[in-house]
Amino acid sequence: MPHSAPRRPVLVVEDDDDVRAAIAEILEGEGYEVAVAAHGREALEELVHLPPPCLILLDLRMPVMDGETFLRHLRADWPRLREVPVLVLTAVAFEEPPGTRGLLRKPIIPDELVAAVNRLSGRGA
Repeated sequence: MPHSAPRRPVLVVEDDDDVRAAIAEILEGEGYEVAVAAHGREALEELVHLPPPCLILLDLRMPVMDGETFLRHLRADWPRLREVPVLVLTAVAFEEPPGTRGLLRKPIIPDELVAAVNRLSGRGA
């Protein structure tokens, strides 16, 4: 694979340390660059320093700034990131919020995670 352009990371926004680490480990094992944040505010701070991610994996229920608030800020205040797909991670039975591209239920099944990330990041199946 040519390395002419910087690789675009997957941003994982999840407050549970173990879940966040497991998702990062799975995706890194598949060759993805991964950036992580423990809540929405930290994710917004990370986005200042990152190249635009290819995908954001977003928990909805987090302290400090929840996923829906993060999503509103992302879509309103970050024009260069409006088209970045967002995949919601949730343990509760929500419908996917407007502005997202899908929903994965917790506990996360690694094969389903990889398939969804491949599809939404543009890598293919």
